[in-house]
Amino acid sequence: MSASPVEAPEVTVVIPARNEAAFIGPCLESVLRQSFDRMQVVVVDGASSDDTVAIVSSFQASDARVELLQNHRSIIPASLNQALAAARGRWFIRIDAHATVPTDYVATLVRHLESGRWGGVGGRKDGIGLTTQGKAVALAMSSPFGVGNSAYHYATSPQEVDHIPFGAYPVELARRLGGWDERLVVNQDFEFDFRVRRAGYKLLLDPTLVVDWHCQQSISALCRQYLRYGRGKAHVARMHPASLRARHLAAPALLASWAAAILLAVGGRRRTAIAVVTPYAVAVLGASTWTGRHAPTFAVARHLPGAFLAMHVGWALGFWRGIWGMGASARGQRR
Repeated sequence: MSASPVEAPEVTVVIPARNEAAFIGPCLESVLRQSFDRMQVVVVDGASSDDTVAIVSSFQASDARVELLQNHRSIIPASLNQALAAARGRWFIRIDAHATVPTDYVATLVRHLESGRWGGVGGRKDGIGLTTQGKAVALAMSSPFGVGNSAYHYATSPQEVDHIPFGAYPVELARRLGGWDERLVVNQDFEFDFRVRRAGYKLLLDPTLVVDWHCQQSISALCRQYLRYGRGKAHVARMHPASLRARHLAAPALLASWAAAILLAVGGRRRTAIAVVTPYAVAVLGASTWTGRHAPTFAVARHLPGAFLAMHVGWALGFWRGIWGMGASARGQRR
């Protein structure tokens, strides 16, 4: 039974969406099936050109908890801030439009937050592949070799972390921190979590909360996504140098070593150049073989090396492009 429109919600569930006609229906269905009833469900549409708005409107007509806001800037941090301003609940829970969640998802998040121990809580993000390459992408993203120590992709036990996906936070805390930084088109969630931790709060990853999330469905799309992620990380690193970890520099360092190997090869030191690139090639082969044990078919498994390369090289290129772009901007300002 849906909550009465006059009943004060305890939770504001926020779903940023743009051109999500293929996914917004199942996402909303999973949210409205929650065992926790007192919810305000806010979908913030980022100027969609498909049927996203029409689909959300049909849910509004049958459930008074659903609200629709319009964000003409079409960027996620602006959508989150718009929803934060409209939030009537005590707890702010973001759910991705590409995701579906289990029926106890909201209730479990609220229980953790009500304990007072945590400034933010999130679950494990399990990739869902629909195409052959998409299934390989999902497997690569569940591998520590692919995502490093981003435990929210593969953790099996609750733990304190430095970042959570699609986090849940006290509304009062999110407002006190000023919401999400609208200068960041990507990586704004990590930057927000950094400010949560800097304010003295801890973040909990509870992997019993499994978020089924439709990942990229091709290797090329995955590479473009990680280009954006890497570039966004460079901007966050400039804003908050203390947020940078050694793992963030692994892929950029790898790419730099390849550039050095090319110079060595051009200079006639081919054996040394081969010695530089061989360890990573062996690691990709080993990780692909190990991860491929879980692939449903060989057709999926054979795309794993490409998926790993797309993630690592895409992220590294994006990071270096971000660093170069910021340097060029600074040089231009000094002229």
